[in-house]
Amino acid sequence: MYKNIVFHWTGGNYTPCSVDINAYHFLVDKEGNVSAGKYIPEDNLNCSDGKYARHCGGGNTGRIGIAICCMKDKNTPPIQKQVEAMCKQAARLCYLYNINPNQCITHAEFGMIYPNTSSKGKQDINTLPYANKFGVKACGDYLRNKTQVYYDRIKRGYYG
Repeated sequence: MYKNIVFHWTGGNYTPCSVDINAYHFLVDKEGNVSAGKYIPEDNLNCSDGKYARHCGGGNTGRIGIAICCMKDKNTPPIQKQVEAMCKQAARLCYLYNINPNQCITHAEFGMIYPNTSSKGKQDINTLPYANKFGVKACGDYLRNKTQVYYDRIKRGYYG
């Protein structure tokens, strides 16, 4: 059973690299293209075999990781096209795996909820400059709301 979807940024450039492909189930580049990582979400249902996406230190089991490729530095912030694509993908996954969109969290929120993990102190995702959203809660709420909008569209039969 899936617990939730965890939103990340890679801390790199606007395109996925080999490290990113191994760490996340899905990656979103600067153009909003979604690509699959090395591992499928089902690989994270049981992480005891060592073959799973290691996106959330201390909490990979039952969690799907989606990352926007950005935040290498101040010149590579998250952009709207990426975030929209990430939230659409999260909505599809919520629908497919019966996850409530309210259960989508950022990596930073995960670290706050589970402070005894190596995710404590993570910053992603705490800034969305194009949307004038700053701070862990504001960004998490924004991403959940976007995901809910896309999820509702899917439930109504609109998949675009």
